[in-house]
Amino acid sequence: MRILSLRIIVLSIILGMAQGQEVNFTSSNLPIIVIDTHGQYIPDDYRIVADMGIIYNGAGNRNNLSDAFNNYNGKIAIEVRGSSSQMFPKKQYALETRLETGENNNVSLLGMPPENDWILYAPYSDKSLMRNVLAYKLANDIGRYASRIRFCELVLNDDYRGVYVLMEKIKRDNNRVNISTLNPDEISGDDLTGGYIVKIDKWAGESIDGWESPYLPYPGSPYKIFYQYHYPKPDEIVDQQKNYIQDFMNSFEAKMYSPEYADPVNGYSRYIDVQSFIDFFILNEIGKNVDGYRLSTFFYKDRESIDGKLYLGPIWDFNLAFGNADYYDGGTTDGWQVEINDHPSFSHDSFKVPFWWKKLLNDEEFINMLKCRWTTLRTTLFHKDSLFSVIDDMQYYLEESSQRNFQRWPILGIYIWPNRFVFSTWNAEVNYLRAWLETRLEWMDMNMPGVCTVGITEDDVLVRNFILNQNYPNPFNSVTVISWYVGATPTSPVHVDLSIYNVIGQKVCTLVSEKQNAGFHTVEWDASGFASGVYYYKIKAGEFHDGKKMIYIQ
Repeated sequence: MRILSLRIIVLSIILGMAQGQEVNFTSSNLPIIVIDTHGQYIPDDYRIVADMGIIYNGAGNRNNLSDAFNNYNGKIAIEVRGSSSQMFPKKQYALETRLETGENNNVSLLGMPPENDWILYAPYSDKSLMRNVLAYKLANDIGRYASRIRFCELVLNDDYRGVYVLMEKIKRDNNRVNISTLNPDEISGDDLTGGYIVKIDKWAGESIDGWESPYLPYPGSPYKIFYQYHYPKPDEIVDQQKNYIQDFMNSFEAKMYSPEYADPVNGYSRYIDVQSFIDFFILNEIGKNVDGYRLSTFFYKDRESIDGKLYLGPIWDFNLAFGNADYYDGGTTDGWQVEINDHPSFSHDSFKVPFWWKKLLNDEEFINMLKCRWTTLRTTLFHKDSLFSVIDDMQYYLEESSQRNFQRWPILGIYIWPNRFVFSTWNAEVNYLRAWLETRLEWMDMNMPGVCTVGITEDDVLVRNFILNQNYPNPFNSVTVISWYVGATPTSPVHVDLSIYNVIGQKVCTLVSEKQNAGFHTVEWDASGFASGVYYYKIKAGEFHDGKKMIYIQ
C-alpha cells in the first residue's frame, strides 16, 4: 500500500484535533440529525445501539433544534466507518435503522426510498464539502445509479459536529443496485447466474473474502487484482455461487487477455455492458479520481435470463477527486488517471488498475463509442454551464451551514492530507473546484481518443439540442427539482412548456410556459397539497417532446 510520510499523518492529526470555537447551533436551512449514544463510545469494528431523530420541515422551511423529530425518531445501530479518513477528528459513520426489537427497519429518510442501511459521510479534507455529492449527482444525471444524498447538520451527544451527507450504502435493493435477489439455496440453473456485486477495494472494514485475478495488472507486477464479494456478503455467499462469479470474471479476463478480445461477435462485448464501462471511465476521469479503477470500484451482474452482462458501477468515493490530491498527479488537470500503473512513483502501491482497461482503450470500436458519448454529454449535461449550475446551487445551499462547519472544524488555510492546494476561505475552495473542473474539461476535450463517425440525422440533432433530466430527488417528499438543457437552435430562444400529469394522464399543473435561451434550466415543484403517488412531467420545446416518471411520498 502507498506509504504516507509520518510527518503528513502527524501534521494532519495534530492540526485536525483543534475543536474550534463553540458553535451556538439552534437552527438550520439543512435537515438536522440528532444522535444520542447514551454515553457509549462509537467503535469502528462493531455497531452499538443508539437513538436517532431527524428534523426536516420541508424545502424552504427553517429546521429548529427544538422542533420535534418529524422525519425519523427511533433506534439505530452505528459504527465508525472509513479507512484513511479515520485519522480525522470529524468521523464518518455507518448506521442501520432498527426496530425496538433489534430487527431491521426499512424507512424513508429525507425522501429517499425506504431501506435500513445508511451512511453519514463527513467531508473533512474536502473543504468544498461537495465533491462526493457532485460526482454522484453527475452519475445519476446521465442515467447511472449512484448513492442518493442529502446534506444535513449533525448533533452527536449534544455536540455540534458540522455539515454531513446522509447517503445510501451500496447494496442490492430494488431502489439501489436493482438486480435479482440471490439466496443461499439458489445454486443451479438461471438462479445461480445472478445477482452479484463484486468490488475492488481496500482490505479493511467489513469481513473480507474474494479471489485473486489470475492475470497481472501489467507484466512483472508484484501484485494482482483482488476481487471481493460484496453481494451476497462474504459470510452468506455459498461455494457454488463463489465458483460461478469467479468463473464468469475469469472468463471475461481470459477473453480480454486473448488476441481476439475485440472480436465484434465473440469478444468482450459478450461479457460486459460496454456503455456502463464508458460512463464509468468518463465519471472517474472528469474528476481525475486518484482512487478510480483500483479502489472503491464496484461491478454487478444480474441473471442470464434478465441481462447477464457485467456492469461497472456504481461509482463511489470521490472526496479525493476534482483536484484534491497531492499524489499520483491527482491535482493536475492533464493526463489520464487510468494510466496510473505507468506513473514513476506508483510501483510500491499494491492497488493497481486491471490490465483490461489498457486493452479496451486500444480498441477502435470502444474509443469511438467513448468519443460519441463524451461529445453528446459535453453539449448537454456536462456542458460547462450545466456543471457550474450544479456547483452554484450547492454553494448557495451550503452558504450558511459552511460557516458553522468551519467554526467547529477550523481547518481553512491549513493543510489536511492530501490537499493539493490550501485556501483561507470556503468560497475560495469552491472557486478552486470550479476553475479546476473547467480546465480539466478543456484538456479532456482536446485529448479524448476516438472518432465519432455515427451518422447524424435531424432527429439526432434535435435530441442533442434538448435533454430532459430525471428529477432530483426521486422519490421525493414535497419538493423536487426538474432540470433540462436547451441547445442552440436556428430559432433560439425557443418556447418551452413543462407540465405535471397524474397517473391517469390529467394535467395537474404547468410549471413553465415561456421562451428560453440556450442553456441549463431548473424549476422546483412543491407537491404539497397533492396526493402521494406516481406523477409524470412532460416537456415540449419546439419539436422536442420528452417525459419522465417521478414518485411523490409524503
